[in-house]
Amino acid sequence: MTKKTNEAQNLRVAFVTGGSGGIGQAIVKKLAENGFAVAVHYSGNKFKAETIVNEIVQQGGNAISIGGNVADEKVMKKAFDKVEEKFGGIDVVINTAGIMLLSSIIELNLDDLDKMYHTNIRGTFIISQQAARHVRKGGAIINFSTSVTRTQFPTYGAYVASKAAIESMTMILARELRGKDITVNAVAPGPTATSLFLDGKDKQTIDNLSKAAPLERLGTPEDIADTVTYLATSGRWINGQVIFSNGGLA
Repeated sequence: MTKKTNEAQNLRVAFVTGGSGGIGQAIVKKLAENGFAVAVHYSGNKFKAETIVNEIVQQGGNAISIGGNVADEKVMKKAFDKVEEKFGGIDVVINTAGIMLLSSIIELNLDDLDKMYHTNIRGTFIISQQAARHVRKGGAIINFSTSVTRTQFPTYGAYVASKAAIESMTMILARELRGKDITVNAVAPGPTATSLFLDGKDKQTIDNLSKAAPLERLGTPEDIADTVTYLATSGRWINGQVIFSNGGLA
């Protein structure tokens, strides 16, 4: 067995969907710092994904960028195959890809409902399905929900419905993978300072939300990345759970 083969077998590999976004980008960088080779997925912003990849490579890490619609099963199958071909396997899949379109239930445009369900539910299902087929023994699958499944803020009805579906999907997959030594969990961030969260909110709304948690601040993408990194590395006895990373938000 060659030295190169041994190195490939020992390399820990993570595939992060939505890896060019705010939380996704923080996760990618944190995993790279922890020695992971990282596949940075993007949907539309190829330049941003490749910029992140270049930063990691320049610092001595391993990374590639991969584009594609998470809700397209053929495209995602090719993406998983590409990661395996490049790095020799996949140990962790983190699915941060999602969209949030807010409206009261009574006024919601049903086209927006369909868009969210297509990306958030179908996309997560496809990524979870491919992850279950590809992740190596001792690996982890981490999906993303939201703390609003508990806080139940107005205008989040359709978005939260899509995330509640993700929580249930995640719990079931954890049980379906019995005996494979693969953990499956969901992370549910609270208010986090990303463009996805901040866009469309006035200063008063943001200030109020920043005081909602006992820690009296918004979360940062790095806060969420810390939680994800723990689940991807040390948290081997956490399985089939929703982790509310929200500073104590009730």
